[in-house]
Amino acid sequence: MTTPPRPAALALLAGSVIGLAGLVTGCSPGDGSGGYLAAGARAGAAPLTVEQLSAKVGCEPRLRAGDAGVRSGHCTTPDGEFVVTTFPTRAGKDAWMGAAPAGTPHLTGDLWTVLSSRKVLDLLSERLGGEVHMTDPETREMRVVG
Repeated sequence: MTTPPRPAALALLAGSVIGLAGLVTGCSPGDGSGGYLAAGARAGAAPLTVEQLSAKVGCEPRLRAGDAGVRSGHCTTPDGEFVVTTFPTRAGKDAWMGAAPAGTPHLTGDLWTVLSSRKVLDLLSERLGGEVHMTDPETREMRVVG
């Protein structure tokens, strides 16, 4: 089996994020509750959009809308390629994180995630805040790795 080119692999991963979010948003209370605030976020402030997150790192994303308000955008910057995804509710984001592919790091903040390589995520976290998480392939346990 051949490995897909990096943009194709990121697009496939983003598609799975959007599909999964569509499945889990039915379990959400719909109020975005959860009490978690990413670095730089203010209580009561509107969550950041794909466009706002991308602009913070110098990218104009290629957007893709998903089910139930989940949105994602593919970016390419000097730091590397990545996919930014935003969620309308905390429950939707948490369910996605619980089902995230094992061994794939992702940077997470309040109602958003960024998927890429660990090197790219470490660079992006300096400007976006958040924490790098990864599901351990052996234990399937989610942990902070940053």
